[in-house]
Amino acid sequence: MKTEEINALKNMRRQMFLTAWAGGTAHLASAFSSAELFYALYMRKILKNDPADPQNPDRDRLILSKGHAGLALYVSLAMAGFIEEEELHTFLQPGSLLGGEPCLNGIPGIEAATGSLGHGLSMAVGIALAGKMNEQNYRTYVILGDGECQEGTVWEAVMAAHKYQLGNLTAILDCNKIQKMGFIEDTMRIVDWRQKWESFGWQVDEISDGHDVDEICAVLGKENDAETPRLVIAHTVKGKGVSIMENNPDWHFKMPSRRELKVFMQELDLTQEELEECRKHI
Repeated sequence: MKTEEINALKNMRRQMFLTAWAGGTAHLASAFSSAELFYALYMRKILKNDPADPQNPDRDRLILSKGHAGLALYVSLAMAGFIEEEELHTFLQPGSLLGGEPCLNGIPGIEAATGSLGHGLSMAVGIALAGKMNEQNYRTYVILGDGECQEGTVWEAVMAAHKYQLGNLTAILDCNKIQKMGFIEDTMRIVDWRQKWESFGWQVDEISDGHDVDEICAVLGKENDAETPRLVIAHTVKGKGVSIMENNPDWHFKMPSRRELKVFMQELDLTQEELEECRKHI
């Protein structure tokens, strides 16, 4: 990646933390693992969606199924011009568009988001099927978590996508190998997602480094088979960007203590003045 993109991604993580700090709490680690995926979709414009015309019928559709990565979504929408940066200061405040997990309350640039895990792929299948039936050329993307794939509704949707030959559908799996209570392998012992999805008739590609925007774009930029839905497995690190969060299940949902905050400030180049400024908006 170019130096300016490395810096942009660090600033993106800084803004995610400042947004969380303004709201008082957040799923930090889940958002940090998916930052580069959102950056590729919105800033590298893998997702064809114009902030000047967010309801264009030919736009690509994105569904955020792992809604607990909402921080990464919100900051990406601000970076791409779908919402004003000042809106980030309202995170979790009464009347704000930006809840802890996104919902369909008028946020531009995102088709749908789910709080209850396991339903995003079903939405994506319906949206992709509608596009196919209406002979529209938009693509449908959905971002899932690997822990979420323990939900039965995911597999009903996987089967339906194969049945209806939805080559216009791409699922992106943020494969950070950790869920709320621990590591995926220790919870349900599913370790080979490629074999599982291929057995359901999907095309599967993998991104070996889900924090390399160039590799993400190269894989997402490939053409789908016209009649085969595609899964892209992005191997990521939960909590990427802050050493004490990385690969640590304890950080699924919490904010840093006073001692831990010093690590965040040092590694994200945050100042006390910035933190205090965030809280002024509460």
